[in-house]
Amino acid sequence: MISDLFIARPKLAMVVSIVIVLAGLIALSVIPVAQFPDITPPVIQLAALYPGADPQVVADSVAAPIEEQVNGAKHMLYMSSSSTSGSYQLSVTFAIGTDPDFAQVDVQNRLALATARLPAAVTQQGITVRQQSTNFLMGVVLSSPNGTYDPIFLNNYASINLADALSRVPGSAPRIFSARSTTACGSGWTPTA
Repeated sequence: MISDLFIARPKLAMVVSIVIVLAGLIALSVIPVAQFPDITPPVIQLAALYPGADPQVVADSVAAPIEEQVNGAKHMLYMSSSSTSGSYQLSVTFAIGTDPDFAQVDVQNRLALATARLPAAVTQQGITVRQQSTNFLMGVVLSSPNGTYDPIFLNNYASINLADALSRVPGSAPRIFSARSTTACGSGWTPTA
């Protein structure tokens, strides 16, 4: 057997393993990132605003018509939604390997069918449809060591000076989370497809 050869000659086994590792490192530096397989499913996210509506009204008048039309999209795995006071968010997850651009167009076309059944306040505000990744890429924390700046100031600073600059980076989608304490304000960026 071939295993007996490597057991009898450990130096040969080490040389072969070093050659394999070096070949892997060379291949890793040469292969383009675009050829790596997709490991996370593409997600299309819808967001709508219905000012002044409570969560039940948002669920009945906004979520129901949209989810009825979006359900059954090609290669869709599942949907998850949340209705809060005055806002609605829907995340549609597609099978791995689905082209995110085609998935977004499919969701937008299905959303256009539901638009006629939505309240006028929702259509006036507009519904955003964007590609979203579930991966968290980077986190930035702003803090005021001496308590000079409160969380509202830090949140405003991140919104004005950081979010716009980082949203122009290809493949990023900034989300700003404000802290409840008096010393920190965090921002997270997730990659988009």
